[in-house]
Amino acid sequence: MKRLAAALGMLAVGVSAALASGLAGAAPDPPATGADAAAIRVLPTGQQPVAGAEVVGPPGASTDVSGFAYPDDGSVVRLGSASGSVSAQPGASASAEAVANAVAVTLFGGEITAAQVSAKATAAAGDVTATADTSSSQIQGLVVLGQDTPPTTSGVIPLADWGTLELLVATTATHTAGKAPKNADASVIGLRVKLVADHGGLPAGSEIDVGVSQASAVQSPQTTPVVPTTPAPKRTKPTAVGGHPRHSIVEPGTSIPGAPPDLVHPVPSGVQAALSGGGYVFPVYGPATFGDTFGAPRPDLVSGWHHGEDIFAPKGTPLLAIADGTVHTVGWNQLGGWRLWLRDGAGDEFYYAHLSAYSPLAVEGRHVHAGDVLGFMGNTGDADGGLPHLHFEIHPAALLSLGYDGVIAPYPYLVAWKRAQDIPFSEGRVYVASGDGLPRIGAPAPGAVLLQVSDVSRQSGLVPGGMARTLSGGTAQGPR
Repeated sequence: MKRLAAALGMLAVGVSAALASGLAGAAPDPPATGADAAAIRVLPTGQQPVAGAEVVGPPGASTDVSGFAYPDDGSVVRLGSASGSVSAQPGASASAEAVANAVAVTLFGGEITAAQVSAKATAAAGDVTATADTSSSQIQGLVVLGQDTPPTTSGVIPLADWGTLELLVATTATHTAGKAPKNADASVIGLRVKLVADHGGLPAGSEIDVGVSQASAVQSPQTTPVVPTTPAPKRTKPTAVGGHPRHSIVEPGTSIPGAPPDLVHPVPSGVQAALSGGGYVFPVYGPATFGDTFGAPRPDLVSGWHHGEDIFAPKGTPLLAIADGTVHTVGWNQLGGWRLWLRDGAGDEFYYAHLSAYSPLAVEGRHVHAGDVLGFMGNTGDADGGLPHLHFEIHPAALLSLGYDGVIAPYPYLVAWKRAQDIPFSEGRVYVASGDGLPRIGAPAPGAVLLQVSDVSRQSGLVPGGMARTLSGGTAQGPR
């Protein structure tokens, strides 16, 4: 087992100052966008705090621990495995997510056990509103002092005469009124043990937290864009693609067509990309990082959720055409900043946002090939003030009638294209409307529906004609 130790004061590095100072009991500082996750924290009275699977942000990080024990013999805490991940994006549309998981939890030699404790907190703040959520956190297989304990939404369980156990300690807060920037906080602790007497080698007043996860998002003022001075190109009506009508996708936010000449940069030499079997390439050239944030809260959008994926790389990194296709809708958008769209030969649409500059190929109606450089990584639009990244969306032709919401999760495709592999767009996760009118992630329609089944394994092959009758819907009789 591996023992990890870190001073509690280090938790404030890159984390929301308000949340960190709140843990220490000090007056809160102005909030900042950040994230924090730790699958286990032990705070012994008068001793150095200990943490396992601890990560901080922004922008993002993850860690996995195969085993954790405190002290070294595991008499107080023992975990089979632990993991933590964080992602955070400051800016005019700020977001943060912190996730911590502890598996096979054993406290005080088995007095408290849990199969898994998962803590997840998300926060987002933008022009429209701010949101915070901890509802995805859960506890599985909890046993307290030998008794199976179904976890409730929250609650406090007495631990004989030596302490208490709190379940799903969850705090959310949003601030949307007044002139101050909109901001949201979230803080989840799956299990919290507080000792009122010495127990298991820990002094009274000690605390054990399992599944700690914090998130904070603070809207940053958006700078006014430099509007293009070039004449706007004439708009053309939608045309048919592959025999099917092409639907125009109306983006949220105000848009201004055209790219100023000073934003057109030459293509660097030596840029080459490996094509998949289907002719696709990863949209960012060179090293890049990304997660799976499709559907995460985005309060600056009327729909309120993230329609794509953010791919992080240094500013100025070349951005590539993911397939052969036609460039269109080049110019400024209030949310996407300098952006463009690419339409492939099947009519599928791909959205590139937050560019810092364009290549000479980023011209309305220009046909390009997979791997061509279209532009360069930036942080324009509502990403201003945050880390450079590409906001990338996939709008399959089959969903274009849904408008801007006809989109699928890019993550599995980005992973495949990194490996020069392919996944059909029919397999993508999409957002669908539920009965209460709120969007939910749903699976695509099944390719086939099972109407009837016969279990041939229960039939006897010794009866003449038995298997034939089974396969045709009849019943075979076994030997008596």
